[in-house]
Amino acid sequence: MALSLPSMEDNNQRIPPCKIIRRSIYTFLQNYQYFTTTSALLAFPFSASILLSQTLVPSSSSSSSSSSSSLLQAIYSRLEALFEAAGFPRSSGFLSLLNLKLSQTIAANIFTLPFTLTFLLIAKASVIQALNHHKPCLPPSFSSVVSIFSPLLLTYIWNSFLIISANASAFCLLFLTFNVLEGLRYSTPTCFFFLSASGAVLYSIILANTLIICNLSSVLSGYEKSGGYIAILKACIMIRGRASTALTITLPVNLAMAGAEALFQYRIARSYFHVNEKSNLFASLEAMLIAYLYSILVVLDTVTNCQFYKSCKTSCCIDQDGKYPYRIEIAEEDNGGYLSLKVSQEFP
Repeated sequence: MALSLPSMEDNNQRIPPCKIIRRSIYTFLQNYQYFTTTSALLAFPFSASILLSQTLVPSSSSSSSSSSSSLLQAIYSRLEALFEAAGFPRSSGFLSLLNLKLSQTIAANIFTLPFTLTFLLIAKASVIQALNHHKPCLPPSFSSVVSIFSPLLLTYIWNSFLIISANASAFCLLFLTFNVLEGLRYSTPTCFFFLSASGAVLYSIILANTLIICNLSSVLSGYEKSGGYIAILKACIMIRGRASTALTITLPVNLAMAGAEALFQYRIARSYFHVNEKSNLFASLEAMLIAYLYSILVVLDTVTNCQFYKSCKTSCCIDQDGKYPYRIEIAEEDNGGYLSLKVSQEFP
């Protein structure tokens, strides 16, 4: 009986996104005290750095003469020169906006990198280790949390290379498309407008799928204590047919994080230089509260990714005749260090 792996059946019908979200919220509330104290406090410095970086990095490349603006201006100039050398049209509003957003993202990541490599990874390790059992083990021992820090760190480094590669691939596609249209003499403002809109959608899809793989590989490296490219390869296999599910379950938390960042900008950053000394105290307390709320969202996002990993741990496929369902388990061989698919018949 031949088994066709490409005809893998989507497992979303068995575990819908709403059920994964409900299970994540239930797990979070069931261990509310631990997640909102230990894990959230561990993630608090990272959250504060993220929110402050949005304030330190100006909204344009020539806002001020501060060091942060100088860094942003340097990154913006390098990317602009790179786009111009690649042949992108300078009059494209999409590329100008993309250049600015990329510059702001890179500058903010440089500011938050020390907190990301320490506090964020430790907070994620505490959540993953707490849920790394059929029944949550709270609180996890310090040695068990430290034991999965190295795989998480190694996977984060490889994820960074993956994100850079995804951005480079998207820019290569845009470069080829712009130059082909210019060679065919279709370089009209209308064509560039529609191409820019299509490029924005394509870039968003590529980046969203890349971030999904990165999140799943981070959780996977914590559960299986095997970091690096092996975790990314496993995540690519496990995510097959479930990209829409992953987008659905991560969208609410990401929207909440974006709302917390917008609230920080509106309540704290915008009025920072227009308040007196007495108001500064209340503004500082409010800023700490927003950062703590952001930390809780980071923990909830990790819990959601853990539940999604558990739902992806096993997959279902059918044979070529569509009659005999099988269960596939992804495993790593100890002797060769390669991935293998263990196939077992689910229903005789």
